[in-house]
Amino acid sequence: MMKAYRLLTEDDTSAFCRKVSAALAQGWVLHGDPAYAYDSARGVMRCAQAVVKDVEGAYSPDLKLGDL
Repeated sequence: MMKAYRLLTEDDTSAFCRKVSAALAQGWVLHGDPAYAYDSARGVMRCAQAVVKDVEGAYSPDLKLGDL
């Protein structure tokens, strides 16, 4: 068993909430608090949320976390 980790990022829009909601529906669990930062190059706020999930198998660099 391994613990997979993903950091979901997106502009501060409903797209971010949909991305996090989709991960939760796939069994991922929130890990820590969300983070917000201003992207001065684009003039927008950006959001980030870490999620984790226990999965079978061992880590490999070829592992596609979005497919877990």
